[in-house]
Amino acid sequence: MSVVPDATALERLQILQNSQSVALVGVSANPLRSSNFVSSYLLRTNFRTYPVNPAYDEVLGQKTYPTLADLPEVPDIVDVFRRHDALPEVVDEAIEVGAKVVWFQLGLRHDEAAQKAVDAGLTVVQDRCLKIEHARFSGKLHMAGFNTGVISSRRRLPV
Repeated sequence: MSVVPDATALERLQILQNSQSVALVGVSANPLRSSNFVSSYLLRTNFRTYPVNPAYDEVLGQKTYPTLADLPEVPDIVDVFRRHDALPEVVDEAIEVGAKVVWFQLGLRHDEAAQKAVDAGLTVVQDRCLKIEHARFSGKLHMAGFNTGVISSRRRLPV
């Protein structure tokens, strides 16, 4: 099987612009986990966020759902924080509920699961952080000292 191409920067921007809801599969209540940090960030955006983890009733004050099928709506993006070997199962769930995008967080790549998602009509993003991409495209990533990749003609004030 060939390597599934990742969504381009323009496609990732369009995903973020055209999406209203995000399911965070594998989110943790532990504030030291990246999923918790990403969830905390997304709660401050225009996205409706749905934590998905059967181990918790609540994460960051949000009701947590055991599966994607239990959500009150079909999420536009299924953002995955699970182990590599759990990705095919999450993709199957995302396909079953009718999600549009599966997004594998930093460090996660599973070409077979990604190909299955693509074959079912979903867009796939692998090995990228939804929070970083959102912050980069909104021009907010520079606040943390990172280059946003956003080119602007605005003049900066001298430091």
